[in-house]
Amino acid sequence: MEQGTVTAASGTREYLTFTLGSEEYGMDILKVQEIRGYDAVTRIANTPDFIKGVINLRGVIVPIVDMRIKFSVGTVEYGPFTVVIIINVLGRVVGMVVDGVSDVAALAPEQIRPAPELSSSLDTRYLAGLATVEERMLILVDIEALMGSAEMQLVDLAA
Repeated sequence: MEQGTVTAASGTREYLTFTLGSEEYGMDILKVQEIRGYDAVTRIANTPDFIKGVINLRGVIVPIVDMRIKFSVGTVEYGPFTVVIIINVLGRVVGMVVDGVSDVAALAPEQIRPAPELSSSLDTRYLAGLATVEERMLILVDIEALMGSAEMQLVDLAA
């Protein structure tokens, strides 16, 4: 199945799905530059907890954000399946630490539901919606809204 044909014909978009704790998330696959194993990072002083540090990726200094800490999901443990998704958003290269990458899901617009307005304990500003794929609930992240948010501007300082 050719992505270009499907996208043009039905408006279907592809999402890279990844796990954080027991939840499954999805993000626009067009923002993904590469996926790599978790390596040691260089810590930067006075950065928020969710910024683990920076890595040198082929001459580019890339800030690494731990999404479990950012979204307050589960305990932070680095294992053999922990990966870093290198993304390119808003003209920046950023690494996202996640528990694992699942697969690529093609979603039509009618499969995506708006995120519910919940209590103030859950920040829905960064959610693009919810989708069900084969009995699994996917939380779709608006990665540009998240990385462009005020608290993430600190990523610029780290780089």
